Amino acid sequence: MSFAVGLIAAVVFALLAPAMQFIARVQGWSLAPVILLAIAAVVSHLLGVLLGVLTLPQFRYWDAASIFGFGVMGYVFAFGAVYKSVSLDILLGLVDRPGRKAPLSDVVERQVPALFQGRTKILIDGGLVEQVDSRFAATEAGQIMAKRIGRLRHAFGIGDTGLYDFPD
Repeated sequence: MSFAVGLIAAVVFALLAPAMQFIARVQGWSLAPVILLAIAAVVSHLLGVLLGVLTLPQFRYWDAASIFGFGVMGYVFAFGAVYKSVSLDILLGLVDRPGRKAPLSDVVERQVPALFQGRTKILIDGGLVEQVDSRFAATEAGQIMAKRIGRLRHAFGIGDTGLYDFPD
């Protein structure tokens, strides 16, 4: 039964996370989507533990947590795969066009700059980059973040341009 409690908590997370994302958009909250996912995970996990403790005389926390963790990680992985994906934005842009096709030059000249301007705005709004004349410069916070990301990439064995590009 503890596995069922974990599954229920994972379902609560799968319902709560998109609801929180929707509320954040409507209310204009400045919280990053990943923060909202973390809050939804903590809340649904605590509700699951509470449910298990109150309803099962022999509640097995780790059984419930394993199912919950698997469900949440699957959701987060899928969310991350489609959130801010440049490739998917290009695909969606093509599907919305008449005939569902466009010359590569049209995609490169019209759609790609807008995508990257959006990414740049995120960096500026986050205080990681600032515009200096016609150039961009990493702020002190941006430099610290870049060093952290570099250490994480190294720890995960991720090269400069992709997962299997290992520098000598």
